[in-house]
Amino acid sequence: MTERQIQNQYRPASVTPPGDTLGDLLEERGLRQAELATRMGVTPKFVNELIAGKATITPTTALALEKALDVSADFWMARDARYQEARAREESRAEMTANVSWLKELPLEDMRDFGWIAKQADRASYVEACLQYFGVASVNAWRQHYVEQTNTSAAYRASQKVQRAPGAVAAWLRAGELAAAGIECAPFNREKFFGALDDARKLTLVKDPAEFEPALREAFAACGVAVVIVRPPKGCPINGAVRWLTPQKALVQLSFRYLRNDTFWFTFFHECGHIALHGKKILFLENEEMTGVEEDQANTFAADQLIAPSDWAKVTTFAGSALEISEFARQVGIAPGIVLGRLQNEGRVPWSRFNDLKVRYIWK
Repeated sequence: MTERQIQNQYRPASVTPPGDTLGDLLEERGLRQAELATRMGVTPKFVNELIAGKATITPTTALALEKALDVSADFWMARDARYQEARAREESRAEMTANVSWLKELPLEDMRDFGWIAKQADRASYVEACLQYFGVASVNAWRQHYVEQTNTSAAYRASQKVQRAPGAVAAWLRAGELAAAGIECAPFNREKFFGALDDARKLTLVKDPAEFEPALREAFAACGVAVVIVRPPKGCPINGAVRWLTPQKALVQLSFRYLRNDTFWFTFFHECGHIALHGKKILFLENEEMTGVEEDQANTFAADQLIAPSDWAKVTTFAGSALEISEFARQVGIAPGIVLGRLQNEGRVPWSRFNDLKVRYIWK
């Protein structure tokens, strides 16, 4: 029998120990274990352990089998490797089954509906798919990287809502990482970054996200910032986030959570404020509850970038009309909804008035 015939004959559908193949060969050739031991220069006990699957086939053993049986060492090494891999997969499968309760911490339905993971046949397979999505080997590794490390490095201490759904926040952050990986960015350049902010301000006048999103992404990729828009899953009350993926590549992640131009653009410039003003080691997560010195600084940065302080100083009185808001917006070259949002935030216009000036985006 040729080696190829041996390989074809002893390639079972379910991976068994290579000792099964060895035992079958000895029976077929009429060789006793003691005789094989003599030919290989090992003890009969060792051959018995090989056949029983208690001993691993090392390169030295594979070479000895090659000489004794005229079946290549490559075959024996590959046979053992397949068996060891199968054992590892069985152990991994058992671990997946033991960790199905972890899925309750994740926005599993949204992760599937958003295309972040594929539909699976059973819960254990969902555990494996989610681990692959997060790029970690175990649930413990996930907790360390996406919960403990995030809690340590993230500036979201004021937001109790965020802390109650770490799995949803982690899933959203990971979606941003994966999207940013596909955006090729130049090394970060501070001067070009501020130039891109001017370009972004002009884009506030564009009403269709399908038009302004590619332009926004291209302008900031050229200065070292990946801009991604990721739909938030249930349990993730985040408007935006910013972090440094490398010393030369920042990520601004937006959620379109309220689908309004005033919230979207203020959040974007707020995140850019963190890039301009703060360090590269901290992760900033934003929603309405955020407070603190750094958040106040980013708020001021966003307000001043969108409407220059000298222009805003002219709005000393407000007669209370939509026409007045629209005219001021036209003069300073910005969307009326953004002007209205600032007036509402400062308490100068009720939140219930003039909201038709705000552009509502459609998620596609």
